[in-house]
Amino acid sequence: MALPQDFPKDPYKILDPSIRWFPANEDLREKGFDKLIPPLVADLRKKVKEWRDKSYEGASDTSKTLLKWWFKEEHILYDQHGVSSNFRYYFAQREAIETVIWLYEVAKVKDKYDLIRYNSTGVLSPQMFTEEWLRFVIKMATGAGGKFSSEMQLSLLMI
Repeated sequence: MALPQDFPKDPYKILDPSIRWFPANEDLREKGFDKLIPPLVADLRKKVKEWRDKSYEGASDTSKTLLKWWFKEEHILYDQHGVSSNFRYYFAQREAIETVIWLYEVAKVKDKYDLIRYNSTGVLSPQMFTEEWLRFVIKMATGAGGKFSSEMQLSLLMI
């Protein structure tokens, strides 16, 4: 598995879409990066980065408030002994929730046809998706779910 040489060790660092892990040797990065990751990922990462850089332009006031709360505010947690620690969301978690909000509120994705516009590989077609209802699925690494707070999960249900 390949990581670029400049891949940060800090799991909270905001990554540029070009600095990512992918499931192949490093020498394939230039030739096949977009083909080695899920079809929607490459284009969506770029769009979400642009949106983040523009201070979430086009998102609802509620979503902007939640994004600020989750990612800009300090979150102090206390263990059973009263010892405090600072909680932060990993960048991958941040990017996942940003992507769902961007798709729904900014890109106004309402169905599979809207979502397939972001297919960078050309391998997806509407016939591959039999459902007619909208759903966004975010795949996270094993163990990432334990870091999501109940407030974020509850807020996701409200979107």
